[in-house]
Amino acid sequence: MRNSMISQASQEEENAIDLTPMLDVVFIMLIFFIVTASFIKETGIEVNRPEASTAVSKKNANILIAINANNEVWIDKRRIDLRAVRANVERQHAENPKGAVVVQADAKANVETLTSVVDAAREAGVYDVSVSTKQK
Repeated sequence: MRNSMISQASQEEENAIDLTPMLDVVFIMLIFFIVTASFIKETGIEVNRPEASTAVSKKNANILIAINANNEVWIDKRRIDLRAVRANVERQHAENPKGAVVVQADAKANVETLTSVVDAAREAGVYDVSVSTKQK
């Protein structure tokens, strides 16, 4: 009787599925997806960009600034004061010195606000500043 219980317990252990290799594969896949994921930077608001027939795609834009119809400036999904644009651009430019600034201005935004943002970006040391538009 006792031998039959021992043989049943050992047989159940032999029939059990070892989950360790499966967990290893899941963790490796998780690490792979985290490392290879491309993170998209967003400004935090949606703007109605003006149309332009000479629009060209920009590849290395990593500092995005949005200006909505109420002339509010947004960087990294948060509203900032116009006087703080330079400091924010300097901080982001220090993280990636080869990056460019792209200003996404709403079609109803004031030109004065747009000019102030572009000037602040250039004062921060970034001379590759573009204005985002829709292509006609």
